[in-house]
Amino acid sequence: MIIRRFTENDAEKVSSLIIRTLKTTNSKDYSEEAINAFERQLQPSHILERAGWTHFYVVEDNDSIIGCGAIGPYWGSETESSLFTIFVLPEYQGMGIGRKIIETLEQDEYFLRAKRIEIPASITAVNFYRKLGYNYKNGVDRPDEEQMYRLEKFR
Repeated sequence: MIIRRFTENDAEKVSSLIIRTLKTTNSKDYSEEAINAFERQLQPSHILERAGWTHFYVVEDNDSIIGCGAIGPYWGSETESSLFTIFVLPEYQGMGIGRKIIETLEQDEYFLRAKRIEIPASITAVNFYRKLGYNYKNGVDRPDEEQMYRLEKFR
């Protein structure tokens, strides 16, 4: 298993990985309508756009992309960053791959320069991020209008 930077050729595979994971893992916490909206948003063109302004990573196992994650500036800030698009294929979940993605992102220059890191966490993943030291932003422990928890970590 290796973690490497995303390339443009990865966009289709990453989009498919995300959509499959949403439909399999996240569907227990989100309606079919919400999953379909996420799917419409996370097409290859969106992945390429996001990779253009973030440092985007993929996890490969035997030449297959099995996970991904990105970090970028928080609304252009030099002192704040955000984590995005962190997904692991369902059959690889619970094997420490998500933790390895977070560890990789937390060694990236966008993380190291930031005093505060925010993550829009899905209902499905909020407890995973909480175990890794991310806390509810402003103490708000419920999903927002986008059905995401806003978590943050200070350095």
